[in-house]
Amino acid sequence: MTAKLTTVRSGALTTVQDAGRPGHAHLGVPRSGALDAPAMRLANRLLGNDPDAAVLETTLTGCALRPDRGITVVVGGAPCPVTVDGRPAAWGARVRVAAGSVLDVGAATTGVRSYVAVAGGIAADPVLGSRSTDLLSGLGPLPLRDGDVLPVGTPARPAPLPVTAPWPGPPAELVLPVRLGPRADWFSPTALRTLTSAAYRVSPHSNRIGLRTEGPPLERASTGELPSEGMVLGAVQVPPDGCPVIFLHDHPTTGGYPVVAVVAEPALAAAAQAAAGTPVRFTLG
Repeated sequence: MTAKLTTVRSGALTTVQDAGRPGHAHLGVPRSGALDAPAMRLANRLLGNDPDAAVLETTLTGCALRPDRGITVVVGGAPCPVTVDGRPAAWGARVRVAAGSVLDVGAATTGVRSYVAVAGGIAADPVLGSRSTDLLSGLGPLPLRDGDVLPVGTPARPAPLPVTAPWPGPPAELVLPVRLGPRADWFSPTALRTLTSAAYRVSPHSNRIGLRTEGPPLERASTGELPSEGMVLGAVQVPPDGCPVIFLHDHPTTGGYPVVAVVAEPALAAAAQAAAGTPVRFTLG
C-alpha cells in the first residue's frame, strides 16, 4: 500500500498542481498548473519523480502534513523553515518523514509559493489529464482544508541524484520582457512609453489568476467597448483603472479588456514568486 497524507494545517492557500491541462481553451478551461514550474520540476527530479508529477503549491504561510507511512519529500520554491515534529529539517533537499510525524512547511521568508514534492507524487484523481486545482473553473481537487487526506503514488526506484541543487531566489525586481499585444493601438503613444519606462509594483490583490500591478495608469486612445476575445497566458490586460494585469495560469480564456502586451512565458516563473510591493519593470524585447 502507498502512503496517505493528512492535512494538519492547510495554510492560506495550498493546492495540488502539476504541468496543468493545456489545449482546452476552446472549452473555456484554463491551463492551470504550477505557477513556478521550474521549482516544481527541480523538486520532483531530486526525488526521482517524473518532472511534472503533482505536488503541493503553498501560498505565503505554508502547510503541515502527517503521513500514515514513511515518505521522502523535498520542499522548494520560496525559501521557508521546514521542521519534522518540531525539529529543523532541510529546505531544498530530500527529507525523510516517518509515519505519524508532522512535516511543517513554514511561512515563506522571501517569495510567495513553496512546493512540497513527495516521492511518488500526489495521486489525486486527474481531470482532463491533469491533477491541478483550477481556482477559476473549479476543476481538479479543491484547495486543501484541515483534515483533508491526499493519496501518494508509488515511488519510482531511487536514482543516483544529488542531495541538494541550486535554487533560483525570488526576484528583488521583477523584469518582464513583453511584446506589444493585439490591442496596443487602443492606447496612446504616451501610454506605451509609460508601460516600458514607469515604475510599477506588485499589488497585494494578485492571485493565481493574475498578477496585478500598482503604478501610473495607462491612457487609452479608444474609449469604445471591446467584445470578449481569446486570452493567452502572459497577456497584459488593462482594466478600467489603467493598471496592467498579467494573466497567470488560472486566467480566463476570454476577456473584454484590451491586451496592451504579452509577457514571454519563461518570465512568468519569477512573477509567481514576486511578493506584494516588489518593483515591476516592463521591457520591450
